This record gives sequence, structure tokens and C-alpha cells, in this order.
Amino acid sequence: MPERPSWLRPHGLAWSRGTARPVYENPWIRVTEYAATAPTGRPATYGLVSYKNYAVAVLPLFEDGTTLLVGQHRFPLGDYSWEIPEGGGPLDEDPLESARRELAEETGLQAAEWREILRAQLSNSVSDERAIGYLALGLSPAEGEHHADDTEAIALARVPFGEALAAAMDGQIQDVLTVAMLLKAHHMAAKGLLEPALARAVLG
Repeated sequence: MPERPSWLRPHGLAWSRGTARPVYENPWIRVTEYAATAPTGRPATYGLVSYKNYAVAVLPLFEDGTTLLVGQHRFPLGDYSWEIPEGGGPLDEDPLESARRELAEETGLQAAEWREILRAQLSNSVSDERAIGYLALGLSPAEGEHHADDTEAIALARVPFGEALAAAMDGQIQDVLTVAMLLKAHHMAAKGLLEPALARAVLG
């Protein structure tokens, strides 16, 4: 990992957590209300959403520069979302194994090569959810039977990488992990961090 620039150091005091009050819990999240002290020294009430899984995201990238997107209805905003394959993995499981499973279940694919390319905090003002993103290369049909969750009605679209990136830049794709992963892959291609033929295909 490159040397950390000095400006990235923390400044000032951290939040201090006081009494915790459980508010709600299900198999995926836990909501806790804290009596807290802010970095300014002021008392505050803070609601924290704790996640019981990592978020994992997979950018499948074919040799011809196309990628595979997943379309599905999302409950929270009531909209239809095109995304790269994503899901959750237990905190005590290797995130890569979770990513392999999500790719197989949502797309029916497996990958010969995996590269971790992204770590992200998805909404760090209210939740502790962390995400890990992988580039999946050397794609082929997955072995055995794999099925999406029984609440997922999934559509698939294999599209040129440039079209997917343009849709993200135009705001037609708004899922933050998809946007971030597309931008990271484009950056890698531009900086020579992908195999030359693949980089040319990605950059169009």
C-alpha cells in the first residue's frame, strides 16, 4: 500500500459513545440509539444502523470489454435499478467466497481470476456497513446449480463497458457501488493496471 499522505491524518477528538439502547433487530441489521458526546464536546443522541454482513460487489469483465449488469426492483426507493452483481456476506466469512457465490447466483458465471479493487463505507453518517469490490476476469458458466434468492426477480444485460459507464455518469445508473466500481475499472484501464488488450477494450 502506498505511503499515507500527512493530510489524511485524523484531526481533533473522536465521538464518545455512552449508554446504548437497542431499538430494533432482524437477521440483517441492528438499530441502536446512543447517548453520545460529539467531537465538539456537545451531548448528542445518535442512532446507528449496524450491519451483520459485508456488502460485496462484483464487476464481471469479459475479454471483449463488455460487462454484465443485473436489473431488479429495489424496495427502499421503490425504483428499478441496474447494478453490477451485489449481495451480502457474513462478517465471519471470507468476502471473496461471498463474492464468488453472488456472481454464480445472480449471473450463472464463475471467474478464473479475482482482484480486490475497492473498499468503501456506504453511509458512514448513520451505518457501519462496509463494502468490498472485486473485478472478476476469465468468465465462464458456473459449475452446478445456482439460484438467486427467492425474493429476487432478476434480469441480465450484457453491455459494452463504455455504455455502462456512460449510464452511470448520466445518472441513469445510481447504485453507488456500481458507479464506484465502473469508475475504478476505467481508472485502472487508463493507468495501465489492466492487461493491455483488455484496457483497450474497456477504454473503447
